[in-house]
Amino acid sequence: MAGKHLPASLTPDDLALFQAAVRDAQPIAAHGRIEPDPVATPPIPKSLLRDEQQVLADSLSDYIGWDDGLETGEELVFIRPGLRRDTLRKLRRGHWILQGELDLHGMVSVEARQAVAAFIAHCSKRGLRCVRIIHGKGLGSRNREPVLRTKVKHWLMQKDEVLAFCQARAVDGGSGAVVVLLKSS
Repeated sequence: MAGKHLPASLTPDDLALFQAAVRDAQPIAAHGRIEPDPVATPPIPKSLLRDEQQVLADSLSDYIGWDDGLETGEELVFIRPGLRRDTLRKLRRGHWILQGELDLHGMVSVEARQAVAAFIAHCSKRGLRCVRIIHGKGLGSRNREPVLRTKVKHWLMQKDEVLAFCQARAVDGGSGAVVVLLKSS
């Protein structure tokens, strides 16, 4: 207690009692925070991780049957049967706030498919409603064609969590991105 000022009303008995009470106390580190003891997280079995990765990979394929929800113009659009058309209009106009984003730039098809599956699953678990997937315009691809663009649309149509999607507004990525409306949890 050297160098500390003690109140004048502190008696020698009170001082002895206080010193006995704090005898085993450790001073707080210089940065002023007490660091909690690290808690070891239980290990995740590798077999479980492999199983989950396989399920994600199997949940999306490159094959798709053409559906009424897909328009064949320059802009690809999808809406689940039974949903009102104004849902798609609202999605196109940015009615819902973008709550998540996945950027596929630089990924090959296999990586992109896994990333899309994991992203949709993650967003659904978190209760996100509207997300953007940036697939790029294909300017860096071999034929300057958007390879991932069509594949992303096919993969999204296969996911039950996806209610609708459309090309993003110009301010949100335009033809290089798609805005996806997910089921509410």
